[in-house]
Amino acid sequence: MTVGNKRRQPSLAQLRAFAAVAEHLHFRDAAGAIGMSQPALSGAVSALEETLGVTLLERTTRKVLLSPEGERIAVRAKAVLAEVGALMEEAEAVRAPFTGVLRLGVIPTVAPYLLPTVLRLVHERYPDLDLQVHEEQTASLLDGLTSGRLDLLLLAVPLGVPGVEELPLFDEDFVLVTPLDHPLGGREGIPREALRELNLLLLDEGHCLRDQALDICREAGREDAPVTTTAAGLSTLVQLVAGGLGVTLLPRTALKVEISRSSQLLTGYFTDPAPTRRVALAMRAGAARGAEYEELAAALREALRPLPVRVLDQDA
Repeated sequence: MTVGNKRRQPSLAQLRAFAAVAEHLHFRDAAGAIGMSQPALSGAVSALEETLGVTLLERTTRKVLLSPEGERIAVRAKAVLAEVGALMEEAEAVRAPFTGVLRLGVIPTVAPYLLPTVLRLVHERYPDLDLQVHEEQTASLLDGLTSGRLDLLLLAVPLGVPGVEELPLFDEDFVLVTPLDHPLGGREGIPREALRELNLLLLDEGHCLRDQALDICREAGREDAPVTTTAAGLSTLVQLVAGGLGVTLLPRTALKVEISRSSQLLTGYFTDPAPTRRVALAMRAGAARGAEYEELAAALREALRPLPVRVLDQDA
């Protein structure tokens, strides 16, 4: 490793001065073009020649000419200045809110029901935002967020993960989905205690909705895990219910889509307070685009009001 005798680097001001002279071949015109005094421009070009160890100009009393070396260096100088300009434009684009890429991770029990609202909002309000959606289970999403693979998550909370900040959006009730011949089908005011005796069908392990359903059962006083049949997604789960294999819990946002898949289903509603889940955006604490994400959360809360949910205040 060589220490000392570092070669000096030309400054951008020197390169701009020389590029202007190379273009105009006149000190006064070049100085006026870049808003620099003639003495300062002449000094900048002389300093560049000293830094590079090359004579760039042939000066006469009547005109300025580029030396052969100067002609070659001028091409490079213009290329460097063009790249610097492009860098500044890119930085300006990055600084502008809601531009560039936003990598959004969404859990499978939210994606089909909320993404239409999210995509419509982004299309109408943030047309310059390049939204990229990744549907994954919660553990994978959190890994992607903390590793930097993802920027923002849309999922059920609380997460309780250090370094991850939650931006609550809404609470929604769970409803009971049953076959047509089930005694609780179509009823209102179902007590939670009824879950103690039901043959409850659940999603596969790894889905946060499964964990929430088990928590609801434990709160109702059910100790054993009611797992006889599981499914990879809510659509399959609903079809199993329609086939008479048991009952299941669905979040209200999923009800319209999933119940429409079969005429062999009824819904039952729990007495207040009904079992609920909370859905939020999640970001890295201290994220550079944190203010932008908070603005997006506020806009999303308003866009979600037509859905069967209880929209939350920002400080909820």
